[in-house]
Amino acid sequence: MFVAFALVAVAVLYRVAIAISGIGESLGAFNFAPLGAIALCGAVYLPRRIALVVPLVALALSDVVLNGMHYHAPLLSWEMGVRYAALAMSGVLGVWVRSRPGMFRLLGASVAGSLLFYATTNTASWWTDAGYAKTWAGWVQALTLGLPGYPPTFAFYRNTLAGDLLFTLLFAGCMALGARAVAAREATSVSRA
Repeated sequence: MFVAFALVAVAVLYRVAIAISGIGESLGAFNFAPLGAIALCGAVYLPRRIALVVPLVALALSDVVLNGMHYHAPLLSWEMGVRYAALAMSGVLGVWVRSRPGMFRLLGASVAGSLLFYATTNTASWWTDAGYAKTWAGWVQALTLGLPGYPPTFAFYRNTLAGDLLFTLLFAGCMALGARAVAAREATSVSRA
């Protein structure tokens, strides 16, 4: 489990470092972050009793740093609640994957989690932001083009999906390598005995 905890910590540090450095925004890679992968893979690989809590707490700690110190945004808001609910849905998908693990199922859950996050957070923005008409057309605008003066919301989704898939693959790959290393050590110790 050390590998899983270390990966969550590294992913959170990556998120903070990229945001503070401004690299993500300068490259147009807004929302290219390990958020969904942390929630999904944490639920798959961490011990059951903490599988949903640890990823969300880790993300909350990174939000304290980013929102409190970097963006000077409120730590508790309606938008944050919606975002955490969407990430919790990725965690629930992880619990589902955990019951029957496999790479295809894990990547499918990653895509589904990205889509859930996108649809949930943009629908909440449509509902609460006065810039969107509270009509079908306004909702479609929230899910595609977004508000004038900002990047289109489908670009946020594209980056969220790419980040979630990449970080999920990295997380799963590291966990597989860690399991192989443990198995090799155990085989070596058995053969010596």
